[in-house]
Amino acid sequence: MNTKKTLYISDLDGTLLNRSAEISPYTEESLNRMFADGLYFSVATARTSATASMILGGVQWRVPLLLLNGVLMYDIAQKQYTQVITLSGTTVRTIVSMMKDLNMTGLMYQLINDEQVTYYETLKHKPLYDFIEERKIRYKKVFHKVSFTDVSPENTIYFTFLDVYEKIQLAYKAFSVISDICLSIYRDIYSTDLWYLEIHSDKASKQNGTIHLRKTYGFERIIGFGDNLNDLPLFAACDLRVAVDNAVAEVKAAADYICDSNDNDGVVKWIRENAH
Repeated sequence: MNTKKTLYISDLDGTLLNRSAEISPYTEESLNRMFADGLYFSVATARTSATASMILGGVQWRVPLLLLNGVLMYDIAQKQYTQVITLSGTTVRTIVSMMKDLNMTGLMYQLINDEQVTYYETLKHKPLYDFIEERKIRYKKVFHKVSFTDVSPENTIYFTFLDVYEKIQLAYKAFSVISDICLSIYRDIYSTDLWYLEIHSDKASKQNGTIHLRKTYGFERIIGFGDNLNDLPLFAACDLRVAVDNAVAEVKAAADYICDSNDNDGVVKWIRENAH
C-alpha cells in the first residue's frame, strides 16, 4: 500500500470535463466522496475563475486550483487568489504593439483588486466573437471593449488569441522573440480548425504551479491527467502521468498510463481503481 501524501491533478476541457464542457454527475459525486475519504485533488486549466467556479461549484475543493495555465492559483472555497503572476509593463506594451503589426485581435486579461477584468478591441473576428458570446451566455462573463493601447499595462496577466493554425503559428514565431514570456499553442477541442495561442509570464506554467502546490502542501507524489499540448508542462511536474483515451498523440506518448476518455469519466474511474 502506498502511504505517500499524493495529489491528483487534472486538466479540465477534454480531460475531466465531457465534450459538453461539463463535469458529469458521476465524476462530481465520485470526487466529493473521495474528498471525504481524504483524497487530495486539484485542476490545472487555461480557464478563468469565473468559468471554473461555475463548472466546478458542486465539488468540495480542498486544494487551490491552477488557472490560466498556472498564472493564477485560486482557492475556490474562499474565493481568493493565493498567487498571481503578472507580465511586466514593458512586455505588455511590446505585445500590444506587435499585435498591431500582425493585424491580430484577441483578449487581454488583468487582475485588479482581486477581480479579473477581460478586454477586447473588436468583434469583427468571428472566432473571437463566438468565444465571447458563448461565455457571456453560458457563464454570464463580462467583457470590456477598449483600445489596448489606452489600458494601463499594470496588472496584466494574460493574452489569448484564437485563429486557424497557419495564423497562430505565424504569431507564435513572431512573439517568440520576447524573452520573458511563455507561449502556449494548442488546438481548440471544440472546433475542427481553430487553435489557441496564449501568452503569459515565463515564471508561470502548469509545471511551476504544480511544483508550488507540492512544496506548499508537502505532497510526496503527484499524479497528473491531461489531453492536450498545454498539459505537457503539467506532466513534467508529475511523478506519474495519465492521458485520457481522447488525448492527442503527443500527450499519450508522454503518459505512463492511458485511462478511459473524458466522456466516460476516465479520470475518476482511474483514481478509484488505482488509489491506495
